[in-house]
Amino acid sequence: MTHAPETAARTPVRILVCDDHAVVRAGLLALLHSAPDIEVVGEAGSGEEALALARKTAPDVVLMDLQLGEGIDGVETTRRLRAAPPAPHVLVLTTYDTDADVTRAIEAGATGYLLKAEGAEDLFTAIHAAAQGRPALSPPVADRVMSRLRNPRPALTPREQDILAHLSRGLSNHAIARALYISEATVKTHLRRIYDKLGVDTRAGAVAVAKEQRLLP
Repeated sequence: MTHAPETAARTPVRILVCDDHAVVRAGLLALLHSAPDIEVVGEAGSGEEALALARKTAPDVVLMDLQLGEGIDGVETTRRLRAAPPAPHVLVLTTYDTDADVTRAIEAGATGYLLKAEGAEDLFTAIHAAAQGRPALSPPVADRVMSRLRNPRPALTPREQDILAHLSRGLSNHAIARALYISEATVKTHLRRIYDKLGVDTRAGAVAVAKEQRLLP
């Protein structure tokens, strides 16, 4: 009687966890230890610690939170991890899903972006995908990325973004000019350009569209 050959076990993915909350880290470690094909090689409570541990342990994937309290944040940590050997893949695991957060993380080199609300199996699948360099996105994040590709947001200049942010706080043209050390006439010129790009003709309309399209920080 012949037997079917056994399927070879997958080589465990070596993973480093970076989150500044000890309780969250403990929960993640317990979860990851339950997966037979994932090996936790270290845990870090700050970006600086993650960089040092990555050099020592050479993980395949770093599970990265975005907000890390004091020191460098998750985006900057991701950028530095990807820029220096052993350059592990980075899978962001966070509660933040704004366009700005997603864009900054991906531009810094993150392979995937997962929300903490996802289930264990989704996390495990994303880790293995990231280890192979394949994108892994939570469905809400993927939907937002696709929406942005279909409907690109207006390209505002940094100065226009600054003015729009002050506008959203209810500041007058005079107050915005004082805050940015520019003339009131310059503020009005920027506002006209902002209105044109957003397709509006009022301050309230500009703020409403900015919130809808997540143009505000």
